[in-house]
Amino acid sequence: MTRIAGPDDHVVIVGGGFSGTLLAINLMRHGGPRATLVERRQRQLARGLLNVRAGNMSALPDDPDHFVRWLEARGDGDRKTFVPRTTYGLYLREMLDATIAQSAGRLVLAQGEVCAIDLASTDRLAVTMADGSAIAADSAVLALGNLPPHTPPGLNPDDLPPGRYSADPWASDIGEGLGPDDTVVLVGTGLTAIDAALLLDAGGFSGQILAVSRRGLSPRRHVDGAPPARVLDKPQGDLSAIVRHVRNRAKADGWRAAVDELRPVTQMLWAAAPTSQRARFLRHARPYWDVHRHRLAPEVADRVDALVSTGRLRFAAGKIVSAAAAGDAVDLSWRPRGSDQAVVTRAARIVNCTGPQGDLMRSSEPLIRHLIADGAIRPDPLRLGVDVDAQSQAIGRDGHAEQRLHCIGPMTRGGLWEVVAVPDIRQQSWDLARRLSNAQWVGGEGL
Repeated sequence: MTRIAGPDDHVVIVGGGFSGTLLAINLMRHGGPRATLVERRQRQLARGLLNVRAGNMSALPDDPDHFVRWLEARGDGDRKTFVPRTTYGLYLREMLDATIAQSAGRLVLAQGEVCAIDLASTDRLAVTMADGSAIAADSAVLALGNLPPHTPPGLNPDDLPPGRYSADPWASDIGEGLGPDDTVVLVGTGLTAIDAALLLDAGGFSGQILAVSRRGLSPRRHVDGAPPARVLDKPQGDLSAIVRHVRNRAKADGWRAAVDELRPVTQMLWAAAPTSQRARFLRHARPYWDVHRHRLAPEVADRVDALVSTGRLRFAAGKIVSAAAAGDAVDLSWRPRGSDQAVVTRAARIVNCTGPQGDLMRSSEPLIRHLIADGAIRPDPLRLGVDVDAQSQAIGRDGHAEQRLHCIGPMTRGGLWEVVAVPDIRQQSWDLARRLSNAQWVGGEGL
């Protein structure tokens, strides 16, 4: 069967976050097929500050100053500014609204939840919504963002008093009903925990905050005026050799330069590493990479330092042992790193800040469960997300890529690793939009 993708083809994009929004915009910019962008929630603007300066936050890889011009026109900053996430959300929303208005009906935004995608037909796909309606499409793109985190080991929310465990720091007011004598335990010490601590503080909570993770590592700060890192050729050798390379560079030029210079070649390093070496990285080096790679804006770091210096926020290394109801509170038993003895912290609330879910097979998302059961998708070897090929095509249970089903964004980190930040996602979305706009298939093979 020979098929040439034309302007009347229809792409359904599942997920209206950053990845899906950029893909929709770029499909229209490339003169691509019709598109329906499906988002199951009302569009919301995230809170907090971005941890990348505005100069590197353009949504368009072919126009690196696009966001800076938009920001300066509003009088909200310049290329060195760390802007609030609400501001960046407005930027994306304005771009999408303008693109929809100019698309002459070729781009449609639909609200609802996709629960199934039927790939059985050799002709068109049937994208089924939770309300029973269906959308006919020629191809579909999963732009699902991050999956919710798993419940941390040692915790059983059903055993705790109502309202004392928060699975998502963004889903509700995590400081509601708490007083100055209360303690909140954040499970995790990364960027999500930072956001949660600042949310508590901004909401008026004046009690104690304990952030616990296996190593107790917290994100480092950006430094104003730091010189741009020199980009070197891809370091050679195995994981141990690369670690030695980074340590030597850190001694010479500081750890920020050592980490930043790997930025352009990180995806190449990951692609070249065998699965066993990737697994070693995740077990031993990932926490150190994360806190050095994903840094805090200076203003955010100052606020965190103030909470720590006044004793209201403490980072600790340890492992949760158990949690039990103690009246209307929770007695959390955890063992500090390096100790054989557990300590008990009475918590008025425990907040899961462990970050994105790490095992696709444990997902309870109806669409993911359906696609796995149908064999349309499979987890990558490390179960970080959906297995895809170099063209972002989903790889099914049989090991073959499905040309009509793609996946982009953080769910493809198993194959790319660095695909959670704006620079990576904007390039991935741009590349897929071009392929979908110009694709042609002969005998089932992409050209």
